[in-house]
Amino acid sequence: MTFYIRFGIVILQLMDKLKQRWGIQSNWAIVAIFIVFAINGSFASWAAKPITSFIGLSAETTNAWLYWPLRFLLIFPIYQLTLPIVGWLFGQFNFFWAFEKKFLCRLGLGFLFKN
Repeated sequence: MTFYIRFGIVILQLMDKLKQRWGIQSNWAIVAIFIVFAINGSFASWAAKPITSFIGLSAETTNAWLYWPLRFLLIFPIYQLTLPIVGWLFGQFNFFWAFEKKFLCRLGLGFLFKN
């Protein structure tokens, strides 16, 4: 058996495990979810740049030990807010809404979802 066939089998097994764990039925949904995570991470990073410039933070003028933690703290809420939106664009809103609620509850922010 060649390397590529074994590699393909391993990938399919991993996708089956993720489908089972996440309660997803199709391989397309797994691919869409991965695409959403990738696009949203890039978008959140891109969207944080003008905001950091607006508040006067720059990699050139601010100490890196201060700039990067502040930038990550800014990217985090942008990422969390846009994840369900980007997920909706790919038809995966329900998955990402449940993902957000579970994640924010683990951070102690579950009160945001109480009725």
